[in-house]
Amino acid sequence: MDVTDASFDQEVVKSDIPVVVDFWAPWCAPCRIIGPLIEELAQEYKGKVKVVKVNVDENQVAVKYGVMSIPSVMFFKNGNPIKTMIGAQGKENFRKGIQEVLSA
Repeated sequence: MDVTDASFDQEVVKSDIPVVVDFWAPWCAPCRIIGPLIEELAQEYKGKVKVVKVNVDENQVAVKYGVMSIPSVMFFKNGNPIKTMIGAQGKENFRKGIQEVLSA
């Protein structure tokens, strides 16, 4: 699900379940590499976590949360960011991040 500045609060901050936010841009090669991995995890954890994408070229919300490098994957729980993973990583690392958020 793509999220914009206008929908970020509703979809992420006010979410009843933890949210994984993938901050990315179309020109970012590592972003394109991890995109399919994040989508696979979204299906795997459907109903337990919400997974959304924010295009940093089109939205300023990344600045609010201090995103300086992409890809950045930020994990939110109860409306607050509790973990950030920067750079291209393997699917297992992202899975561990989701597990941490679910058990926090």
